[in-house]
Amino acid sequence: MTHSKQVMKEQLKQLVKNLRDELIHYGELLSLLEQQQEMIVNRSADGLMQNLTSIHAQMAEVAKARTDREETRKGLAEMLKLDADTPIKDIYPSVPLDYRSAVEALVDEVNELLLKANQRLRQNHLLLSRSLEFMQKLIQSLFPTQAGQTYDQSGQLGGTYIPQRTTYETLI
Repeated sequence: MTHSKQVMKEQLKQLVKNLRDELIHYGELLSLLEQQQEMIVNRSADGLMQNLTSIHAQMAEVAKARTDREETRKGLAEMLKLDADTPIKDIYPSVPLDYRSAVEALVDEVNELLLKANQRLRQNHLLLSRSLEFMQKLIQSLFPTQAGQTYDQSGQLGGTYIPQRTTYETLI
């Protein structure tokens, strides 16, 4: 085997490894997002705070795995005499057959997990938004104010004023 073929083989092995690592990290992120959804539904505030910390740490791992994979993809593209910015799917035809199916399958799996993670993230955001809206209405019903709602500098509805008195004082 020539030196260039050996180097390409090592580059392809590294790409497969990077894709597997990225797949694992996205899987772990999806698992954390599913746990988060359970905590939102069950109103587990303490667990939710710990979960958010774990999600932020896992997102850093995902970003690192993505960066590693992108660097390997760029190196492989250059080795194949393609532009360094060539998308991975456009590299497929130049990848030797014995690696092509593995690379394609891993890329498809990574993309599928990315879509699932994004969907779960949007669902969780919607659940949290609805919970927050419910709590704001509850607070407003307990502590009605004379003032109307105001807007902040960005044009969003501003926070509601909560009087500085206890629930007991409000009820008597």
